[in-house]
Amino acid sequence: MSLIRQKFIKKNKWTTLEYFFNAKGVAFFKAPKSSAIKVRYGVGWIGKDRQNQKLDGTNYKKLAVSNWSLVGARMQIKVPQDGTITYYYDGSGVAQNFPKTEF
Repeated sequence: MSLIRQKFIKKNKWTTLEYFFNAKGVAFFKAPKSSAIKVRYGVGWIGKDRQNQKLDGTNYKKLAVSNWSLVGARMQIKVPQDGTITYYYDGSGVAQNFPKTEF
């Protein structure tokens, strides 16, 4: 099932948008400009950051969670200023290169 989601995010803090455990999923982001996105696998100090990307405000950036989510995975964002973000999320586990719905 695919969704367009919106969430209010506070600035300069990594915020979890989606959490996965033994599941696959994909999300696409475009704005706000200069925001950072990543997938964090694991918990605490034994966790690892993957797929670190910066948003440019015009092109879609993709985060995908794979079988590594057996140890838990979180899609996270860090924004330069407080505000509402919009992103596309699909937790069906189907591989995608672009969002099915533009936002």
